[in-house]
Amino acid sequence: MASSTEALSRRLSAAVRGLSGAWYGRHMAAAERAIRTRLPLVDLVLEVRDARIPASSAFELLSRRTLEHDGRRVVVLNKADLADPSETKKWVAYINQRSCSCVPVNSHNRESIKALLNIVQSRIREIKHAESNCTGTVLLVGIPNVGKSAIVNAMHQIGRIGAAEKGKLKQAIVNSHPGETRDITGYKVASHPNIYVLDTPGVLSPTFANDDSGSRLALTGAIRDSLLEEYDIAQFLLAVLNSKEEYCKWENLNQVADNFSCDAVCGSNTKKRQYVSDHTQDFIVKAVRKVLFESVSFCKEDLGKGDEFRRLIESQIMSLREIFKISTEPSDDMHKPVALKLLNLYRTGRLGHYTLDHVPDVNQDVLHK
Repeated sequence: MASSTEALSRRLSAAVRGLSGAWYGRHMAAAERAIRTRLPLVDLVLEVRDARIPASSAFELLSRRTLEHDGRRVVVLNKADLADPSETKKWVAYINQRSCSCVPVNSHNRESIKALLNIVQSRIREIKHAESNCTGTVLLVGIPNVGKSAIVNAMHQIGRIGAAEKGKLKQAIVNSHPGETRDITGYKVASHPNIYVLDTPGVLSPTFANDDSGSRLALTGAIRDSLLEEYDIAQFLLAVLNSKEEYCKWENLNQVADNFSCDAVCGSNTKKRQYVSDHTQDFIVKAVRKVLFESVSFCKEDLGKGDEFRRLIESQIMSLREIFKISTEPSDDMHKPVALKLLNLYRTGRLGHYTLDHVPDVNQDVLHK
């Protein structure tokens, strides 16, 4: 099954490479130049990565510099609530040991952001030699759609409580589509010392050092879905779901409580109003998981063979069309609505927690201490 998944990953990565960096427009080139200009001027750099793909979401511009050697760089693994917790621990240990400080974060969790803000304040005090009335600048960088604006907003909300300008500080605009932040903007997040965070546009290199990273970047939303075939991304997603052990937890969905409810993922105690067409309703999500579990568990075919694995995925897509109440009438884009809904459920954590990048085998003795 792993080989079949890798085959779909390679096919999607090839499609990404075929775009020839179509996502890298003039605004990204301008943002990269602006970031490069500011890097030597700031006190601290926060590199935000997606915890589901800590290697694939690395910020290419920083890999060409030596920030890790002077203590000015902190790697922030955002969306840790969507990743495999055990894999995140390994990645944090790996990055801490190999290059620089690393901290996992959930931008929607207040305590998580407070911990990050404490780290930033502590590091700025060290750099400024404990001066209380100094001003520190932090550059927030990363590829598109890793949650930079969500992080700066959360830090701002917490930090402004003690600021003299309480209630008067501006807020970053958060958008679910990659590449929407266009300008570098400063936000005050703390006082004594005064700390300003510069939120930058997401910059994704037009080429990747790792050819396999394209599929993972597409699946997690770093590349616009509209640049690719959503159905191809959804096929790769189903390959990942089918090859992992997460689906085994869904065997007794009718007997046990829903461990992945929206409230649990989003950290909210308020129930949103739901509609019949809302594919995020708990009973629909349970039906999706049940179909995926049963289709893999009761499959009689050899899923190690590419053709049979693809037939499984096609049958899952057809079953999901019924669950999502999508017309079965043939059309040119008949699979697109299913793909979009399925990708949304994955990207919001409703289908479990997955880490797509594996920690390199080197220094495993350090990782397991």
